[in-house]
Amino acid sequence: MLKPQKTQPTKIIKFKKQIQSSYKLFFYVGKTLFSQNFIGVSIFVAIAVWTIWLTVAGPSRALSNLTENWEASVTMIFGSIVAGGTSMGGGAVAFPVFTKVLHVPPNEAKVFSLAIQSIGMSAASLTIMAMKTKVEWRFIRWTSLGGIPGIILSSVFLAPVIPPDVVKFSFTMMICSFAVVLFVLNRSKITRNLAIPTWGKRERYFSLLAGLWGGIVSGLVGSGMDIVGFSIMVLLFGLCEKVSTPTSVILMAINAVVGFILHQYFVGDFVKPITDYWLAAVPVVVVGAPAGAILSSLMERRTITRIVIGLILMELASSVLLIPLDAKLFGYSLFVFSMFSSIYYWMYKSKIYRSKISVAPSFIRSRY
Repeated sequence: MLKPQKTQPTKIIKFKKQIQSSYKLFFYVGKTLFSQNFIGVSIFVAIAVWTIWLTVAGPSRALSNLTENWEASVTMIFGSIVAGGTSMGGGAVAFPVFTKVLHVPPNEAKVFSLAIQSIGMSAASLTIMAMKTKVEWRFIRWTSLGGIPGIILSSVFLAPVIPPDVVKFSFTMMICSFAVVLFVLNRSKITRNLAIPTWGKRERYFSLLAGLWGGIVSGLVGSGMDIVGFSIMVLLFGLCEKVSTPTSVILMAINAVVGFILHQYFVGDFVKPITDYWLAAVPVVVVGAPAGAILSSLMERRTITRIVIGLILMELASSVLLIPLDAKLFGYSLFVFSMFSSIYYWMYKSKIYRSKISVAPSFIRSRY
């Protein structure tokens, strides 16, 4: 006589089915993610940096330092997304927060900004290249070349003698003047270039000059090459923000690496407590900056512009509220704002490349 077969309880059968469904879903998501080359690159870079971070610092020190300097980590969660997704750079978030909220001396905040951007924005740059996002490599090469003497001149000779409050407000006024022009530009319906229409001696000269200017600003506040490069590309060359933004990220990554090497091996001021802030923020920025680059690629150019203007307004508000403003500093700030506004207005009104837009081939024009 045959014995009746034992049947598994219904709950166990349902549980097994749930496990199988979860496994299939996890496998599908993983396969989809890694089929996108840029996702694989971003994850690989993050894991590699985390491994080096834990190995060099040691697991116990790395984790304890992370909890002790949590302010730096939290600041760079937002700062790294901004760095990878806009032309502002992580230093544009780190420098004002560190100097105005956390009361870190400007020189320390600047060195930290350069050091952390050398990691985060480099990771974002690898993601941008893996996504095959369109950038202006000609502008990157020549502007980066001009940025080397600029950041050396600024870090070694100018930063030690310029008063900290002047540095803070000068940076604020420079980007505020840019915000005004950007606001006007965003309201106009002008056809934008997807590449610089012509490239010759004049364009190389403009790029070298932009690099020198951006390097000087980066040497003072730890960020600026990206903002200066973005302003030249958008206002003078008439490039679309969708091209100018990733180009500016790569520009700042290169300049930050140069600045980090300069301060680590030549100036010698990459020391405690800057190293502690840096170690606390490293594991954050290798995720946040590539995520910002991916988000930026999905946004329309007007959305990117509005985000940049919003960040600039936040920077202005923090400067007015947290920095004591006397008559001398107010007069200097007004001078800086007027000077940069004049430069940006000249670029905006320049007909050098505007006239070429109407006759440019279709593959270098955009109406995003």
